[in-house]
Formats: sequence, C-alpha cells, structure tokens
Amino acid sequence: MLIDFRAKEITLKLVYYGPALSGKTTNLQAIHRLINPDSTGRLMTLDTRDDRTLFFDLLPISIDSPTGLSLRLKLFTVPGQVMHNATRRLVLKGADGVAFIADSRRAQSDANQDSLRNLRENLRENGLDADALPTVIQYNKRDLPDAWTKEELAKISEASREPVYEAVAIQGEGVGETLFGLFARVWAHLEKEHRLGENLGTTARDVNLQLRSLFGEAPGSSPLGEH
Repeated sequence: MLIDFRAKEITLKLVYYGPALSGKTTNLQAIHRLINPDSTGRLMTLDTRDDRTLFFDLLPISIDSPTGLSLRLKLFTVPGQVMHNATRRLVLKGADGVAFIADSRRAQSDANQDSLRNLRENLRENGLDADALPTVIQYNKRDLPDAWTKEELAKISEASREPVYEAVAIQGEGVGETLFGLFARVWAHLEKEHRLGENLGTTARDVNLQLRSLFGEAPGSSPLGEH
C-alpha cells in the first residue's frame, strides 16, 4: 500500500492467485470489459507460447471519491505453473489483498489445495501473515457439468475462514462480486490500522459505492452462506 494523507491518494495492490487455468486472467479480462473505460488503463498480458500467463496481468483502476480521495487499484495475476513459483512470489510482494481463484471441478481439488498451500508459503517468504492478509476465495467455472454442486460448495464454504464466491468468469458472472468483497475486506483492514475515515474524511460506503458505479450497477456482493 502507498498512502499520501496530504494529497489524499492511496494505491492498493490486489493479487489474483490460484492453480493453472483456474480463471485468474479471465477474471481480469472480464473486469476490464465490464468497467467504465474512462476509469481503467490498458490490460497488459504477457503469455508463454502455450497462451498461459507467464508474468502477470496489471489492471489499474482509478476511483475519485466525493471527499477528494484518489484511490488507485492495481490488479495482478500470477502464473499458475509450478515452474514459475519465483515469479508468483515476486508478484505477491507488497500485496494488500488476495483473491484465490479455485477451479470448481472435482478433478481439480488437489490442484486447488496445492496452490492454496503454495500461496501461504509464498506469503510467509515475503514476510506477510497469511492469516491476517485480507483474502477471499472464488470458485470459478460453476457452469461446468463436473463442478461441485451448490450443496457441496456450501459445506466447503462453511469450513472456510475466508468468504467464498461463485463465478463463471468467462461470462463475467461473479467477477464484480469477488472484487467488491475483496476490496471491502482490504478497506476494513486498512481502516483498523490507519483510521482512513478519520484521516481522509472518506467512509467505506463512499468508496464502495464509487467502485460499484464503475460497473454501471451495484450487484450484490454477499459471499456464499451470507445474506
């Protein structure tokens, strides 16, 4: 996080993490497609020869709050392949929050668990507390026939410490909800540490409304199991 109280400017780094081909890049592509083009920069992608993200995607989103706060969100993804673990660790450095993108297919359960363990290891390597860092989990590819059922996913959600969201990222479903949920947790964490409302005159509601307005609507952002 970069914060300038005098200039009322905050820059946050949000990282989309998960196993290979779980939909991390697709999430950013969907956000870029759905968001107001006046409020976002160019989506940059570096791919390998097999079209998998090699380094990262960067999606800057600018938000100007009613109180004059300038908030800049930088969204990154990491490569899913094990061979690029050093790059994953580098991209995680300085992260303010993580969206873990899991694959809903039953056959990918082990890959999800391996990637989640790898996330926690890399956070520790970067000196970040995996238990304290704001994190949400998105189960993507909910439209596939071999995906966990809603009932099965609800049980997974009950056992999770992090909020769980459902998505079909290729259709843009659930990507906004995941982003809103992650941002809300990041903001609450920063408010506790830096008293942003007191120092910047901006409430969480103000900034959340601004973020939602970039999508042209305000879809619900309750994770699975919350109402």
